[in-house]
Amino acid sequence: MTTVRPARLVAADVTIGYGERVVVEGLDLAVPDGRVTVIVGANACGKSTLLRGMARLLRPHSGAVLLDGEAVHHRSTRELAKVLGLLPQQPVTPDGITVVDLVGRGRHPHQGLLGRWTSDDERAVTEALVATGTLDLADRPVDELSGGQRQRVWVAMALAQETDVLLLDEPTTYLDLAHQVDMLDLLTDLNRSRGTTIVMVLHELNLAARYADHLVAMKAGRVVAEGAPRDVVTEEVVRDVFGLTNRVVTDPVSLTPLVLPAGRHHPPVPEPEGALRP
Repeated sequence: MTTVRPARLVAADVTIGYGERVVVEGLDLAVPDGRVTVIVGANACGKSTLLRGMARLLRPHSGAVLLDGEAVHHRSTRELAKVLGLLPQQPVTPDGITVVDLVGRGRHPHQGLLGRWTSDDERAVTEALVATGTLDLADRPVDELSGGQRQRVWVAMALAQETDVLLLDEPTTYLDLAHQVDMLDLLTDLNRSRGTTIVMVLHELNLAARYADHLVAMKAGRVVAEGAPRDVVTEEVVRDVFGLTNRVVTDPVSLTPLVLPAGRHHPPVPEPEGALRP
């Protein structure tokens, strides 16, 4: 019997935006603890804005983001960074920094005022480099790397931070399909081995359905469906959220929902009468 742990990270009736422009409005979300949650939705629906609000980069206009019952904006930056990590969509790389130095920055919240490097720091950085396949790049300047290599280095920095909760905005950006699968396998391994609660925004709906324990579908700044992928990824929800005519079948590899998009040139073939749905 699986024990359901209470949610540690909660968005409670949050409204978030930029200046007077509201992007997320009156949203409630309790992130399942120790699970992989994936947020999906059309462009500009508020996915990244929600993630930024949960990471304390944006202050809600109203409502609150709570971690262990306390508003994240009431915690010090260092103390919050020991528990909650964020990989933004387009992180800014400091000029001339090497891979190992960038990954090492993930250890700053765990170091004292003097910033002394410890054996725990060394272990965490090495493990993160190995896990992301970037150990052989350790001494290279980050700005000389390809987009895919750079993305894996940023993920390594997030892993080195060793937080209980990890938020990632499009962690598969710039990666080809094989490396996308490798990255999502890595994050799943992290969740299963360490119990890290992972929340990520993904663009690719079928990969989201394959890797999510808990799937959240957003539209126009609100959650329209959430739950197990099989309960969320339906033809009706996909049509509502993405405006896409589609057919949902069962993925023969993962046995999760698989969305087959239809277009003007490839309309969906009618199902045989009495056909079983996934």
